[in-house]
Amino acid sequence: MRADHPILIVDDEKNIRRTLRMVLEGEGFEVVEAGSAAEARGLLGGERIDLLVLDIKLGEENGLDLLTAVKAGDLGGDRDLPVIVISGHATVGDALRATREGAFDFLEKPLDRDVLLLRVRNALERRAIGREVATLRAAAGQRNEMIGAAPVMAELLRQIAKVAPTKGRVLVTGESGTGKELIARAIHEASAYAKGNFVKVNCAAIPPELIESELFGHERGAFTGASARRRGLFEVADGGTLFLDEIGDMSLEAQAKVLRVLQTGELVRVGGEKTIRVDCRVIAATNKELDREVASGRFREDLFFRLNVVPLRSPSLRERSEDVPLLAAAFVKQCCAENGFRPKRLSPGVIARLAAHSWPGNVRELRNVIERLVIMSDDEITETDLPPLGGGPRAPGSAPMPSAEVDLRRYSTLQLRDFRDQIEREFLRMKLDELEWNISRTAAALGIERTNLHKRLRALGLSRDEKS
Repeated sequence: MRADHPILIVDDEKNIRRTLRMVLEGEGFEVVEAGSAAEARGLLGGERIDLLVLDIKLGEENGLDLLTAVKAGDLGGDRDLPVIVISGHATVGDALRATREGAFDFLEKPLDRDVLLLRVRNALERRAIGREVATLRAAAGQRNEMIGAAPVMAELLRQIAKVAPTKGRVLVTGESGTGKELIARAIHEASAYAKGNFVKVNCAAIPPELIESELFGHERGAFTGASARRRGLFEVADGGTLFLDEIGDMSLEAQAKVLRVLQTGELVRVGGEKTIRVDCRVIAATNKELDREVASGRFREDLFFRLNVVPLRSPSLRERSEDVPLLAAAFVKQCCAENGFRPKRLSPGVIARLAAHSWPGNVRELRNVIERLVIMSDDEITETDLPPLGGGPRAPGSAPMPSAEVDLRRYSTLQLRDFRDQIEREFLRMKLDELEWNISRTAAALGIERTNLHKRLRALGLSRDEKS
């Protein structure tokens, strides 16, 4: 590994600096020298340095004081700069102080060439990994950022700020694709559990026969295929937050066991006997109306009351259409960064078209459209790049969309739930016909998971055989 930026050698002995320079430059590293602490301070405050090789004795000054200043950020540089401390007259106390102040390594003179190069490479590799982790964290933070200036978003953020510092359980409701997970993450990050794990469980994606093993863990031999003990996600989330997404799809048997953990803070692994205590915050989310699920016997009333201590509703994108330009611009920036593209921009016409769309798939659908546009377009994204959105003016040359108008009178004899199912059935059939019954493409267009689409098709009795 080679340094992209110099290694700074700080030693008041010119011969030592010259020897170190020859060794390091011989291996392809770029080197900068400083003969005093004052000279080093000037370089550290004005240049980007990848590694500091620092002698303890710098004339009348102690090099460890410079180490302390670097790690405190007093020089305006990078606190995470790795520092290898060297000395020909070090005491045990010096070595302990160097370690305590954050030195990466401590070497005694005379320096062994191979040992020096090994420690230098290790320090630079650690620095590169640290930068990569920081970059990934920054990207994840951008992707998980809640964006919006609409009144409904301002009120939601106010509610999150009030509930997050407490231990109150939260039930997040809202349509698919509105960002319920972002709400849960925001609560976690502003809570006393923020230092712990944020563990997401998609209850709809786990087969009913495996949900208990996933949540509570299992002992070896508990069932066929259980070849080793496994911790459940409640244990993984101990000290953090467990996010139970699509809680309305959990089986009644699993609901009973989740209720017990919420009541007692204790669980027993599948096939086990030992009681295990856990302390994690539980946040649940659903796109179903759980009170109706309770009334129909598909969801336990006692669990509903346990989860629904603080209800939060994630607004649909239709309710905050003024946020569409903000979201679109943020997604363009994110997608360009993730794909290594030069910055791209949306034309005013595209922004107007996006803002006029109703977005049935909500924020997830918008992001999918933006990602497609970023990948397939030039530097400026124009209306000719837009796929058919439905509603509002069409892009030139795009195919017309089926009419979205509905004659409600023909549904006048239906009860509300049957009306909803019928409308959803017709809408899904239209989208599936439009995309030639390609389930993956249809799920992406709707902004939902394939498993959820399959589930809705089964629930509505909709199959390709009867599509006409």
